[in-house]
Amino acid sequence: MTEDVVPRQTTPPDSVQRLKRNAVGTFGVIFMAVATAAPITAMVGNVPIAVGFGNGSHAPAGYLVATTVLGLFAIGYATMAKHITATGAFYGFISHGLGRVMGMASGMIITMAYIVFEGSLIGIFSYFFADFAATQFGISVPWLAPAILMLVLNCVLTYFDVNLTAKVLGVFLITEIFMLSLGALAVLFRGGGPEGFVVAETLNPIGAFTAAEGIVGASAGLGLFFAFWSWVGFESTAMYGEESKDPKRIIPRATMIAVLGVGLFYVFVSWMAIAGTGPQQAVELAQDPATAGNIFFDPVQATYGDWAITLFKFLLVTGSFACGMAFHNCASRYIYAMGREGLSTGLQKTIGATHPTHGSPYIASFVQSGITLVLVLAFFFADMDPYVHLYGLLAILGTMAILIVQSLCAFAVIAYFHFHKNHPSSAHWFKTFLAPLLGGIGMLYVVYLLWQHKESAAGAASGTLLFKLTPWIVVGLFALGAAMALYFKFNDKRRYELIGRVVYDDSEIRD
Repeated sequence: MTEDVVPRQTTPPDSVQRLKRNAVGTFGVIFMAVATAAPITAMVGNVPIAVGFGNGSHAPAGYLVATTVLGLFAIGYATMAKHITATGAFYGFISHGLGRVMGMASGMIITMAYIVFEGSLIGIFSYFFADFAATQFGISVPWLAPAILMLVLNCVLTYFDVNLTAKVLGVFLITEIFMLSLGALAVLFRGGGPEGFVVAETLNPIGAFTAAEGIVGASAGLGLFFAFWSWVGFESTAMYGEESKDPKRIIPRATMIAVLGVGLFYVFVSWMAIAGTGPQQAVELAQDPATAGNIFFDPVQATYGDWAITLFKFLLVTGSFACGMAFHNCASRYIYAMGREGLSTGLQKTIGATHPTHGSPYIASFVQSGITLVLVLAFFFADMDPYVHLYGLLAILGTMAILIVQSLCAFAVIAYFHFHKNHPSSAHWFKTFLAPLLGGIGMLYVVYLLWQHKESAAGAASGTLLFKLTPWIVVGLFALGAAMALYFKFNDKRRYELIGRVVYDDSEIRD
């Protein structure tokens, strides 16, 4: 078998602190990646919006389309992960494919995205926590209390070995998947809802591009956007490569399992929710925020009783916590990856440092906690709502950035294998060219959908200053990253050569 050997430029081994190797296996990586997608939050939070204001009862078809597009993207992404293993996944991939300037620019906005995603999930966690305390125990809890609790727990868990986080996330993830499955299986074994399984009504891919009938202002684009939004975070598999036991096999495998597994699960659960309620009734329920969640709650309650609804709402709390914790880990690793490359000696010794015992990016984690604390306090003292403002606005900001970077990463795969001619034995007309090309174009289309429907996605928060500044924040940080790279290119060539080049293997990557 022919092997391609590609030398890697990295900083000297004694100047870079590494994350703990062999710390997590395939299931651990999958747990952490899928936890960022937050299945229970994605389903209960996003499906009703897609049903009530997007593509109506065709919302499951939107998830089917999203599974296809993201699956195409993941094929190229997973292939590149076989050759480049770096904690700054997108940052490293784009640097190798599209160049260091584009890599640094992308690194800035993707780091920002993961930073604000933790704050966003703290918002929805606080909302679910306060709602659960009020409805189950009659206790009024100010949302800042659960917000601080989650922030502290995230910081503490990230301080230790990544395997501890993987185990905690694994427990939460299994319970929320179990709960969603209970409701879906109840409808399945019952033979569907009042109109049966309504396959043509819900799963026809053409319906994904059709606005819900009879709803003023409904848009298929909005439904598709919320379908894609439900996957944000699956790509985090690659950033755990350094800490996995066999990254060249585990990361590509975990990526494809996360994308396709989550996709098929989303299609099934959303299909059963609409079938169980009935297409027309599902649309009516989804249009009222007070009853939107009932398309999931009603089949569960009818089959299992009130106790199941209590459990469901409790798992919304733990599921949003798991998602926020996963994003805290992602953000900490991106901050660490950007800091350790030697672009600044001070940063390399601080945020680029790892814990001497646990091998965790503990200082970067403290920095991430500090930034998120400032964000949370700013929203709290501005008297903003944890769900409408903290969750909604930061989620839109982060999603806009991450979709742009995913698109660039898809094109970076093509450039890496076909323009730069790296690893010719892995270059393939479909896996490294056509699949990422279609996936990248699909991602750009979703960016367009977000821009077109940004006011609808933001809802009541669309009039805020942060919402109006969102695109400018993304563009500004992208330009800042590019400017930094250009500065190093013309003023410090040695440091410029380091951008995106600290990878798992110090000497070579082999097929």
